[in-house]
Amino acid sequence: MPRKLLLPYKSVFSHFRAPRGLHDSLAMNAARKSKLAFLISCLSSTETALLLYGLNRRLGAELGKSVVYQETNGETRVEIKESVRGQDVFIIQTIPRDVNTAVMELLIMAYALKTSCARNIIGVIPYFPYSKQSKMRKRGSIVCKLLASMLAKAGLTHIITMDLHQKEIQGFFSFPVDNLRASPFLLQYIQEEIPDYRNAVIVAKSPGAAKRAQSYAERLRLGLAVIHGEAQCTEQDMDDGRHSPPMLKNATVHPGLELPLMMAKEKPPITVVGDVGGRIAIIVDDIIDDVESFVAAAEILKERGAYKIFVMATHGLLSADAPRLIEESSIDEVVVTNTVPHEVQKLQCPKIKTVDISLILSEAIRRIHNGESMAYLFRNITVDD
Repeated sequence: MPRKLLLPYKSVFSHFRAPRGLHDSLAMNAARKSKLAFLISCLSSTETALLLYGLNRRLGAELGKSVVYQETNGETRVEIKESVRGQDVFIIQTIPRDVNTAVMELLIMAYALKTSCARNIIGVIPYFPYSKQSKMRKRGSIVCKLLASMLAKAGLTHIITMDLHQKEIQGFFSFPVDNLRASPFLLQYIQEEIPDYRNAVIVAKSPGAAKRAQSYAERLRLGLAVIHGEAQCTEQDMDDGRHSPPMLKNATVHPGLELPLMMAKEKPPITVVGDVGGRIAIIVDDIIDDVESFVAAAEILKERGAYKIFVMATHGLLSADAPRLIEESSIDEVVVTNTVPHEVQKLQCPKIKTVDISLILSEAIRRIHNGESMAYLFRNITVDD
């Protein structure tokens, strides 16, 4: 059955050239004519439309007809405008500012497709929401696991995502999850867009990010530096509720149950482990949201002699006044992928640059639809990416 493109958007995004090899793989099996339907549950941003356009342009697939809208009472309504019985349907859902609305759109659309007898319902969610809430904190909950259960109940049979905040999140799901990596695209950006990158050093802004930074440094054959000290505050430093319930004054404790006193955790003065003097500093991480820690790290690196500072991250959430803080900081450039819409932030801050990752998403979709191995997409990918 012939494929056709029904998306009325023209691409104004300058697509970044993909790592060598993926173009050849996309060209293979181009003559296959099996039906492939696409549905998108949120077109509220230009970059979301451009990401969808990039996927359809490379796959030559048909864009499914659907309508998603908010009623006057605030409820979300989904209408599927064509038959999806027995088809593989891919829901492309980026996460805009209103996360909860996007999640509900995804759940309702998945359930609508399930009740319409779609064969497989695959969610393409480049940035998985609530991934930071994947550990128990105080008397909270592991919201990421709750969302995984909700998606399974709604009818999703597979998920394609990118750079989960914690790789253990894959274990929350009862169906397959392909956690793609953006590192080949970011590494290529460093090699092609940063002049004299051989004089650079890869920086981890906290010891927790050292493994990712080491992975980048080894593949680029560059030095490594780690910022450590009292100015940093990581998730591991937060009180997780293990000191509760409080001891009662008149409570009787069995002598055999007395626990030894633990010394309070105290960080040393801030230190940069590694030489950054006269070098280009490249800070790498998976998410850049609240940028205060990145701005503080840039100031420290400037004091230590770094003459240019880049920040590389997969997901550019850039919440609140992040664009203004970046513009006023010592950071020269922030490079993120288009997993999350951020065109408004780019207008506010020219330092923000975007790398297009629609190529690897489209190849993942093609391979899943055709029942091919996904191993090719993980070549030269380390566990620490």
